[in-house]
Amino acid sequence: MRNLIIFLLLLTSTPVFALSFSGKVVKVADGDTIEVLRDGQAEKIRLAGIDCPEKKQAFGQAAKRFTLDLAAKKIVTVKVETTDRYGRTVGEVILPNGRSLNRELVRAGYAWWYRKYSSDTTLGLLESEAQANRLGLWADSSPVPPWNWRHGGKKIDSPGLSVQSFPEANRECGQKRYCKDMNSCEDAMFFLNDCGFSSLDRDGDGIPCESLCK
Repeated sequence: MRNLIIFLLLLTSTPVFALSFSGKVVKVADGDTIEVLRDGQAEKIRLAGIDCPEKKQAFGQAAKRFTLDLAAKKIVTVKVETTDRYGRTVGEVILPNGRSLNRELVRAGYAWWYRKYSSDTTLGLLESEAQANRLGLWADSSPVPPWNWRHGGKKIDSPGLSVQSFPEANRECGQKRYCKDMNSCEDAMFFLNDCGFSSLDRDGDGIPCESLCK
């Protein structure tokens, strides 16, 4: 009977252990997508519950650098949740210090809480705090969520946020080229991202005209 109980415990606990693994981060594709070694093979991991700005969006490169600083070449633990339609493993990434990379990105203002696919209200609280303190992407008065940006959308549709246009319809590339010509952070964001005036972002952190986008 004792051996049977031990066997049953091992049998029922096996899936739990299969839901997480540890490995070295060998690549950071962008803020919310990394590759971790698993059994000698690089496995693509999509961070669960969050959505970082795309690489060509404002703060996209800043989000990637944030993930690089925290996770690159580190041994992390991946708590697997599911597999997405692209075949990527989706999960929470735990850093060597025990913190969640997913949550740290939201806390720093480099990711949205992906409400459509997550019920983790802690991410929502961290997002609200980052927004209140104008951290990261929240320095922009009307940031465009990546799920809208990927479909060419120009409006915020996250609960609790006011709906605003981005950018203004009457803006045209060529009107302005320098920070001194900008009227607002939103103005600078448009000319950086839509017109490609990279000179507005001299340090390459995704934030143009720091005097306006504080």
